[in-house]
Amino acid sequence: MRLVLRPQAEAELLAARDWYEARRSGLGCGFCAAVDLAIMAIMERPLAYPCVHGETRRKILHRFPYAVFYRVLQDEIVVLGVVHSRRHPRSWQFRV
Repeated sequence: MRLVLRPQAEAELLAARDWYEARRSGLGCGFCAAVDLAIMAIMERPLAYPCVHGETRRKILHRFPYAVFYRVLQDEIVVLGVVHSRRHPRSWQFRV
């Protein structure tokens, strides 16, 4: 399957990385590594994570209070958002 990272998801990822890096040197890289691990787990077993809204699934990161929201299509996995757990849930629900 092919991975598609929506522009808004990429922007969220980069903003979070920059925020963590500004707090402590190297923490931004740690955040990106956690996201990479989550995406690799999604690619290996895309249906293993729960549906949280329609066909949108969620993989929670371990070290950081973020989750990767994605959809599984015929031949691709589309990452809709990399969202902080305290953000209002409707902020990502309308990304299709």
